[in-house]
Amino acid sequence: MAEPSLSLALVAGEASGDLLASLLIQGLKARWPELKTQGIGGPRMAAQGFEAWWPSSKLSVFGYVDALLNIRELLAIRRQLGDRLLAQPPAAFIGVDAPDFNFGLEQRLREAGVKTVHFVCPSIWAWRAERVEKIKRSADHVLCLFPFEPELLQAHGIGASYVGHPLADAIPLQPPQAQARSALKLDGADTVVALLPGSRRSEIRYIAEPLLRAAVLMQRARPELRFVMPVAPGLRALIDPLVARHAPGLQFDLLDGRSHEALAACDITLVASGTATLEAALFKRPMVIAYRMHALNWWRMKGKNYQPWVGLPNVLARDFIVPELIQDQCTPEALAREGLAWLDDTARCERVRAIFQQQHELLRCNTAQKACDAIAQVLQA
Repeated sequence: MAEPSLSLALVAGEASGDLLASLLIQGLKARWPELKTQGIGGPRMAAQGFEAWWPSSKLSVFGYVDALLNIRELLAIRRQLGDRLLAQPPAAFIGVDAPDFNFGLEQRLREAGVKTVHFVCPSIWAWRAERVEKIKRSADHVLCLFPFEPELLQAHGIGASYVGHPLADAIPLQPPQAQARSALKLDGADTVVALLPGSRRSEIRYIAEPLLRAAVLMQRARPELRFVMPVAPGLRALIDPLVARHAPGLQFDLLDGRSHEALAACDITLVASGTATLEAALFKRPMVIAYRMHALNWWRMKGKNYQPWVGLPNVLARDFIVPELIQDQCTPEALAREGLAWLDDTARCERVRAIFQQQHELLRCNTAQKACDAIAQVLQA
């Protein structure tokens, strides 16, 4: 029997948050068919009936430098959104990732009596005492994607539930490679490399160039290689000139979105650190993880690195099962070398695919149902 309708406010930033929130909304609507959702979101959320008062692209900034350049607009949006939600309070507010934006908003709403849920525990490298206290002030409950996270939160008196990862439910255990290649007009016999430079404008600025230059080096070594690069909405104008400058003769297809088809179709991927690395693991694709950022951002982040791994597949495995090339190590030559190493070692590829299969099964636990149950408990508390 369907439960009565309710209104929820959500804020999701950038493409990965839009995807996670859309999968969450889909599950919530199964429980509350008349659900109304509004706030800040992207096209995938809109496809689930979400009313976006601002687009999620407004929050697609990364690091201290980008945030400082956009701080006035971000603070104005957060203040206006908070005013609007306090004027017409939702049953609960769900902040989807974007902790720097969401925690301040959650704290304001919670102090005014609005129930708050934070979906996605902040990255483990960021665990500092002040961050823990900020979560404690901001969120009534945290929905955790990974099984090791609730214990960390509960040790500080923060309510938390492990809900698994919605992508693990959405992505099939056996990736449909032949179907994806047909959809992308790739030959079944092609050796395909997917280039995923990230979904933020700053990531394109710093990561797309070394990926493209690495692809040129790889094709020089193996002329038969084919490359595909999915481009997040609104970023094509940044990518086109980089392709013309750094990879003019590449056997290459630029895709508008379609990152899941690219990952399903490819043999390996060179991928920016973030949610896309988990997606690559769920598609069982050997990968090289890349990341570069503004030097000031890197200097600030290095001191917070509490563990040696950056990429989510390595964090889950507690081991460097795939290579990570971060900042100064993220050169075209190193990316090409590591990419070609995967293509030349079938046994290593099979070993890492078996680990990715185990990770997929661990994270595949009906996230929508678990999240709905946790949110329902918050609403009744």
